[in-house]
Amino acid sequence: MKIAIVHDELLRKGGAEQVVRCMHMAFPMSKIYTMAYNKELTYPYYKSTEIVTSNMQKIANNEISMKRLFFPFGIIAMRNLKIPNEIDILLISTTHAGKYINVSDRTIVITYCYTPFRLVWSPNSYSEYVDSKGVKKWIFNLVIKLIKKIDFKAAQRTDYFIAMTEETKQRIKDSYHPRNEIIIIKPPVNIGNFYISPKQGNYYLLVSRLEFYKKVDLVIKAFNVLGFKLIVVGKGSKENELKELANENIEFKHGLSSEDLASIYSEAKAFIFPQHEDYGITPLEANASGRPVIAYGKGGVLDTMIPYTDDAKKATALFFMDQEVESLINAVRKFESLKFDSNFIRRHAENFDEPIFISKIRNFIDAKYKASLDK
Repeated sequence: MKIAIVHDELLRKGGAEQVVRCMHMAFPMSKIYTMAYNKELTYPYYKSTEIVTSNMQKIANNEISMKRLFFPFGIIAMRNLKIPNEIDILLISTTHAGKYINVSDRTIVITYCYTPFRLVWSPNSYSEYVDSKGVKKWIFNLVIKLIKKIDFKAAQRTDYFIAMTEETKQRIKDSYHPRNEIIIIKPPVNIGNFYISPKQGNYYLLVSRLEFYKKVDLVIKAFNVLGFKLIVVGKGSKENELKELANENIEFKHGLSSEDLASIYSEAKAFIFPQHEDYGITPLEANASGRPVIAYGKGGVLDTMIPYTDDAKKATALFFMDQEVESLINAVRKFESLKFDSNFIRRHAENFDEPIFISKIRNFIDAKYKASLDK
């Protein structure tokens, strides 16, 4: 069985890039095909893998340039990137570009879809779209309409979709109308990178890209009122805007080593997760550190967290149900009166460890390959 792996682009360190790393660990002889790759911007693991890039590699070496040039150059580049005919299984990891790749009709295509392409299926996730008016809005809508047609057509090449959660499974059904049943394999967390600390700091923690839909501004406004110490780890297009909004009790960090990140997780009072996320690796990283999560109770956390009801020692998270400042403030104040069990939280996170994900991916692909031989 010959397998190749495709990922949208390797220009950042995120949850999707961790998933692809585990896919490659499951099939270490596979080449990884991608729109563009920058070894300095993503995980060191990829330096020891064989990576094939599209022509986009020549003009986009970071996330910002990739986004600016994606339409039409990124789409064209991926459509011109050819998977060899002898590949039996193509495993695609994607939200946007991966599914556009040129692949033989004989190859079985299995797509791990994090969510349908957010720009075209959920454009209100982007402040640039929400804030646009007049001619700019018209151009946005025209481009979105064109890409949506391309995206839907490309998705039809997939034989089997894998989703992260029940919510993203339904989105895939609604957007792409797949011909086969979608299964769910939840993304992994590297449990070995995190630990329970014998001591606890006096701060709350948020780890996130600083973008519009991540709702970091909501957290900052809440902690401006609360006055509790908050550490924000991450970078993004809203960084300067968020720093101007924050009071002195809020500290920003970025570029932390894996050791420093593990330490800052393990000593936090709790992890704050304000966004409606497709999945969310960071709450599981907090749980792997024995730390509870204060989360907006929608999206992926419904599949990964055990919410507090009446016994904090048998919960991993406290949910707030309105994505508003006052709702988060009330949740943090409620949290201050509760006592969670770090060992229980850690044991729960172990259900999402990388070897479990790797085993499930292997088993699914092996089953589909064997079934194809029996036809």
